[in-house]
Amino acid sequence: MNRITFAFGGLIALIAAAAAAQEHEHGATANGQLGTVAFATSCHAAAAPHVNRGVALLHSFEFGRAAAAFTSALGADPACAMAEWGIAMTAWGNPFGVGIRPPAPLQQGRDAVERARRLAPNTARERAYIDAAAHLYERADTIEQRTRLLAYRDAMAAVASAYPADSEAAIFHALSMSAAAAASPLDSSYAEPLKAGAILERLILTQPDHPGLAHYIIHSYDYPALADRALEAARRYAAIAPDSPHARHMPSHTFTRVGYWQESIDANVASGAVARRDGMVGEELHSMDYRTYAYLQTAQDAGARAMVDALPDVAGRFDPNGPASAAPNSAAFFAMAAIPARYALERGAWAEAAALQPRATSYPYTEALTYFARAIGAAHTGNTAVITASIDALQRITETLTAQRETYWAEQTAIQRREASAWLALAEGRRADAVAAMRAAAQMEDGTEKAAVTPGPLAPARELLGEMLLQLDQPAEALKEFEATLNKEPNRFRAMNGAARAATRSGDRVKARAYYTQLLKICERADAPGRPELSEARAATALR
Repeated sequence: MNRITFAFGGLIALIAAAAAAQEHEHGATANGQLGTVAFATSCHAAAAPHVNRGVALLHSFEFGRAAAAFTSALGADPACAMAEWGIAMTAWGNPFGVGIRPPAPLQQGRDAVERARRLAPNTARERAYIDAAAHLYERADTIEQRTRLLAYRDAMAAVASAYPADSEAAIFHALSMSAAAAASPLDSSYAEPLKAGAILERLILTQPDHPGLAHYIIHSYDYPALADRALEAARRYAAIAPDSPHARHMPSHTFTRVGYWQESIDANVASGAVARRDGMVGEELHSMDYRTYAYLQTAQDAGARAMVDALPDVAGRFDPNGPASAAPNSAAFFAMAAIPARYALERGAWAEAAALQPRATSYPYTEALTYFARAIGAAHTGNTAVITASIDALQRITETLTAQRETYWAEQTAIQRREASAWLALAEGRRADAVAAMRAAAQMEDGTEKAAVTPGPLAPARELLGEMLLQLDQPAEALKEFEATLNKEPNRFRAMNGAARAATRSGDRVKARAYYTQLLKICERADAPGRPELSEARAATALR
């Protein structure tokens, strides 16, 4: 796939010339299949191509290769302080990873910042970049991660303000705004992501081949209410940087948000192929999770089964000490747990779900996925002992995550525990308690946002509530919950089918027919003969 060409060379040259008013600029470098970046530095001209390549890779979260490029820049110019800045930024990893950073990369980042400072950067702008990066690492043992993220965001705002001709400063500032917003309590106004998106949309008009602009627009609008705004960027990013597995994968974040399942499948097939070629197994596993999710929403269950079957081989190739990529180690272990859990729950294979075996990892919230799936499966098969044991495990994991200051994941696991407790109550015949507990879990989930590591929850809380209400013969109430789910998670199979069933049982044949028709459209590529729900949908839409 050829890199997009464009006729904006003169404009980029003007932007570079503006930056050169503050320091030397060695020209934009076309980074092969990674897009085009012009990052002004005072380093020797021989280092400039390596710096530009490193920044291009950094913008696509290809951290291992970016670090290698910055190291090459140091080889060309040992006094290039901005190469050490780049190494410091690669140590931080994916800025949208909500987990607490482990000590080793934090130390690597601190060391790189100190080396950069010892090299005595030649310009005030370079010193400002390095000082901003330092906020991510300084006193990490005593300053909360989110506080450090906010400090970095504010420092990058100051850099962007001081150097308005430096589009890279504006881009990194926009990224810091989106990352800080993702690490903060949910803001229903989306003020920070919208500000970041506006900065990026303005810049992409004049730098259409810049990898960071398309990438960060997708991240800025990676919320249900904003996802439509990212569609153009999503369709362009893979063409801008086709040599990056993350650039191939990232459009599927937007496609997932809007329910464009086949586009998500296609993006992740391409991403997985590039990741496998480059030995980025974590990225391959991450793409497999998104791909599995999309297959299951379209009832392409054979495709999802292929992901489950491939998992042992791919997981066996995963090396936690291998090349750093956009998908951190936690994403790899998340995918290992999520893929089989999704395959069971989305198909309603309750006995399979109840029989899943948890895998101990350094990331307890990935184990929680398996315990949650076991609980829901056991609830439908009447095995209260498995539900109770799963609830106990989820409680232990919540306490562990709380002690580790993994606030986001502790809350997500607490939601799963509440959901499991609700289904235990239903299994024990405590109907009112079950509905009350499930409503409480749904309200908790409404106040959170999904992490970038996952295409979506194993089972949205309001969807589970709708299924519970249908089981309790309350179809009108169930319909409200399924529709609320679809508003946040468009084109989900179980929510769409649930809405159709609830509308049918409520006597609203028009709405039922509409939902069944949409379900069949979503599942145009479904396996034949397919799930029984599709047979029911065909029968319902055939009626006059």
